[in-house]
Amino acid sequence: MELRSQQVRKIAPEMDPLKMGMGWSVDDLERPQIIIESTFGESHPGSAHLLELVDQAADGIYESGGRGARYFATDTCDGMSQGHDGGNYSLVSRDMICNMIEIHNNATPYDAGVFVASCDKAVPAHLMGIGRINIPSIVITGGVMDAGPDLLTLEQIGMYSAMCKRGEISEEKLTWYKHHACPSCGACSFMGTASTMQIMAEALGLMLPGTALMPATSKELKIKAKEAGVQAVWLARNGLTPRKMITMESFENAIMVHAAISGSTNSLLHIPAIAHELGLTIDAHTFDRIHKNAHYLLDIRPAGKWPAQYFYYAGGVPRIMEEIKSMLHLECMTVTGKALGQNLEDLKKNNFYEACDEYLKKIGIKRTDVIRSFDNPIGKNGTVAILKGNLAPDGAVVKHSAVAKEMHQAVLKAKPFDSEEEAMEAVLQGKIKPGQAVIIRYEGPKGSGMPEMFYTTEAISSDPVLSKSIALLTDGRFSGATKGPAIGHISPEAANGGPIALIEEDDLIEIDIPGRSLRITGIKGKAMSGEEVDRILEERRKVWKPREDRIKTGVLKIFSQHAVSPMKGGYME
Repeated sequence: MELRSQQVRKIAPEMDPLKMGMGWSVDDLERPQIIIESTFGESHPGSAHLLELVDQAADGIYESGGRGARYFATDTCDGMSQGHDGGNYSLVSRDMICNMIEIHNNATPYDAGVFVASCDKAVPAHLMGIGRINIPSIVITGGVMDAGPDLLTLEQIGMYSAMCKRGEISEEKLTWYKHHACPSCGACSFMGTASTMQIMAEALGLMLPGTALMPATSKELKIKAKEAGVQAVWLARNGLTPRKMITMESFENAIMVHAAISGSTNSLLHIPAIAHELGLTIDAHTFDRIHKNAHYLLDIRPAGKWPAQYFYYAGGVPRIMEEIKSMLHLECMTVTGKALGQNLEDLKKNNFYEACDEYLKKIGIKRTDVIRSFDNPIGKNGTVAILKGNLAPDGAVVKHSAVAKEMHQAVLKAKPFDSEEEAMEAVLQGKIKPGQAVIIRYEGPKGSGMPEMFYTTEAISSDPVLSKSIALLTDGRFSGATKGPAIGHISPEAANGGPIALIEEDDLIEIDIPGRSLRITGIKGKAMSGEEVDRILEERRKVWKPREDRIKTGVLKIFSQHAVSPMKGGYME
């Protein structure tokens, strides 16, 4: 099999001299040529250390007879973009990084790729890019940061900030928390979107087994980065492309793992978008189907007790897969060139779990404190659900494992706001009362780029009264760290004239998570039949006018014009 790079050399005579101009030797030109894509940059802790892993991958490539080329498309940080308009750029950055991967690879063709990323939009962007360019590919993720003193982790800062604004803790105490929440590089140490998507990359078969969520400061991570470079050369020589490996069954495996770990709701945007780039169709309803009767096993924050670094200590993705083995497609191919089931057997033979146990001994806990056994789960009905009804005809997403039981079935009075800022102010000023549904609209992909409603959810979930007596409903999305009564991705969104745009104060909203329903059941506090509600909504629709676009130029304008529904993945078409 002639490699792609060698084919291009024959038809593009400038290729050789240009590569030699940046230090390549004549021998290098004959080797398998491997692109190393990373999001390295001084943008946040999840990317600031990635150059070390890039260099290790390059060494592994060279020692295996290949030649690596380093490319960069730095990601931004959802944490740093919270609380201001920077959050509007978060989701669109995923698609832009994916576009750059396409441009980098297709402008200068390579034989395989190593993809190095850590965080919320970077990992799904790389997985989307892998699907789009379809060259032999392997992922190495940047791991997870250490927890701070007393196991302090970053997702707690939103809670402490809300507590400070309510006068429950001092500014001095909040400052101490802020200065100690991120003691090292790596993704944030909780089961947010970054940690979830690292796990999804391994669950799909695109990483070396057992490498997701390794401690970012560990020597082992650098060793695995070098091994990933070695494996990339093998993949190039054997022509094992993503579309030959990743099937619908691979995605079903990943979603089953998602249920077991109580993964981020943002995965319901990312997994369908990744599948789309691989020529497969998955939507949010696929998650609902697979999560039903799935076993939830992982006791990691924000829904659980421990920081995310303990996930790796307890055996990581392989241990989760061992526990839910009966529910997986073990024949799925992976980047090792072996099926998933064979990888799991090899790990046992190579004493992988014994090595993990040594970590656990040092911190004085048992594996089952972190990853429960299949027969003793935290829950047996997955962790997310898709709700539908006249408020969300195309669907809405809720992480029911993080919602108080009191709010699984409730009828609430609507309190609508046309931006998160207005809703946040009302919550902090005590204007929201038990029995209300806080509606935040015009925050979907076409409305504002679909930012996270992080601070509002934290303000609600940190209030012991509101967290069990109200709900937050939005066409926007939530942080992967969100806990509490939050329902997002309501579709169609308000900017498209969805029913959420027609809600008025004190309309009755019925939430029924077990029944998978989200409905408007009354008007102005009065219960009505479905036909009566539909008639009044139609009257409102006749006088409703689309809001003037807030976004008039730039990349957000492009995204708002081309983004599909969140139920399909929110990608640009």
